[in-house]
Amino acid sequence: MSLVSAREIVKTYRTGEIEVRAIKGVDFDIEASSFVSFVGPSGSGKTTLLNMIGCLDKPTEGTLTVAGMDVSRLDRVSGARFRGETISFVFQDFNLIPVLTGFENVEYPLVMVQHYPAPERRKRVLALLDAVGMAPMKDKFPDQLSGGQKQRVAVARALVTNPKLILADEPTANLDHASAANVLTIMKEMRDSSGTTFIFSTHDPKVMAEAEVTFTLEDGLLSNSQKGGTRHA
Repeated sequence: MSLVSAREIVKTYRTGEIEVRAIKGVDFDIEASSFVSFVGPSGSGKTTLLNMIGCLDKPTEGTLTVAGMDVSRLDRVSGARFRGETISFVFQDFNLIPVLTGFENVEYPLVMVQHYPAPERRKRVLALLDAVGMAPMKDKFPDQLSGGQKQRVAVARALVTNPKLILADEPTANLDHASAANVLTIMKEMRDSSGTTFIFSTHDPKVMAEAEVTFTLEDGLLSNSQKGGTRHA
């Protein structure tokens, strides 16, 4: 069964009498444990789709199922609960909390959502920071880290709750080539070890090259899908 399934998804925004159809009736399926990218020009609807998959927004029409849940029918409270239990995000601007250290930023979702006992939280956070090469920098604040280091912390934070799905909106946009390649390698290693599905919205050819399936959006329509990338057992 697909982890994400969309049928005739439409998203319409209204401002006064002005109506904009950001998504115009798309269908797609995304399998579990896959590396998938949505590509297309700015304004094509990539971020809108990710926001709906991530329960940050709801379709105006159609059915959207994530991990067996019809998220198009969830209200705000149940959507937030489902999102906290199932989905994590990686953003291009990192979204780290500036007054928290790297360790505390990664730990934060466990405190807020999972309610792990403190010893279990510490063990898991340290393991993930070590996995992304940031254990030596765990006590540094975000303004003391480079862009690549911030993104590694953001990846560790996204993985700390063992989500079934990670949504990454332009995750390599602010990184140099080496940092971007390293972050993608970490994501694929985590996918291969934990079975987490990654869905990207991207303009980056490096991300597209790594994706096993690429969906192309143009003017709110899904124009095609293409299989590619590499998969390691």
